[in-house]
Amino acid sequence: MTHSAVQQAEIKLTVNGEPFTQPAGSTLGDLLRAHSLDARMVVVEYNRQILRDRTAYDTLVLAEGGAVEIVHFVGGG
Repeated sequence: MTHSAVQQAEIKLTVNGEPFTQPAGSTLGDLLRAHSLDARMVVVEYNRQILRDRTAYDTLVLAEGGAVEIVHFVGGG
């Protein structure tokens, strides 16, 4: 494998203010699953835009340098 192929194998993101790497070509849905999060229980902001269409999470491919903020709901009583 060439050096450039290694560089493209992963992308660097910021997730909730922390550095995170994800395989290149990963979707937002992949990222949520990597964090064991249910898409129905979170609100996601990607590059400062709130994503209201949860059905698009599995088609939105993450880009190098992207910023993701994930807020998850916690039940209680």
